[in-house]
Amino acid sequence: MSRRERYLEALGLEAWRARAVSPPSSSAASAPAEAAPEPSSDASAAWEALKAEVSGCPRCELCRTRTQTVFGVGNHAAELLVVGEAPGAEEDRAGEPFVGRAGQLLNSMLRAMGYPRNTVFIANVLKCRPPGNRDPSPSEVAACLPYLQRQVALLRPRVILALGRIAAQNLLATDTPIAQLRGRLHRFGAGATPLVVTYHPAYLLRSPVEKRKAWSDLKFARTELERARGALDGARLA
Repeated sequence: MSRRERYLEALGLEAWRARAVSPPSSSAASAPAEAAPEPSSDASAAWEALKAEVSGCPRCELCRTRTQTVFGVGNHAAELLVVGEAPGAEEDRAGEPFVGRAGQLLNSMLRAMGYPRNTVFIANVLKCRPPGNRDPSPSEVAACLPYLQRQVALLRPRVILALGRIAAQNLLATDTPIAQLRGRLHRFGAGATPLVVTYHPAYLLRSPVEKRKAWSDLKFARTELERARGALDGARLA
């Protein structure tokens, strides 16, 4: 049994098989890049400047209650951007998104998808924890969303994976239930970045029966990543 199959077995999910892709590229076109190129010095400086700006952000009242900001972590050349709603208590202490049990499940989901945590970038709509892990308020989202928009502009991901109802509704500016947002390709921001919606790992821990639906969403996101990579390869050869 392969490592990915073991991950899927732990999740209680069926194995995903990559579809055959047509030329012109080699087998690398159907697999995520293991080693992404290093960002330029200008890009690295832009990331550091944005992170410093976020760390001292006073735009809303959450700056008074946070332990620290949670900027996001991951590969600055990632194809996949994973977005949750806001840091929880563990994330507020650690300064990193998706730690603890929900983070462990997310890691397993990403590995099963073929995109280990170190190959993606993970962030939240809010960079500070709302007290008591309450839902973000509209004013807090309005204050913080521009930071995520700037992260998207720097990263230029091929696909955004929105985790959970709150993240999805705030990214898409809608109150549509998550059941109706899943299974459809959405677009985010000025660059119309493809966006796929799935359940939050914390919800899946409470409702493991929904893991099969989540796996369907991950396969959908993976297909969109393959399609975008294939389109890019075709353009390079045109």
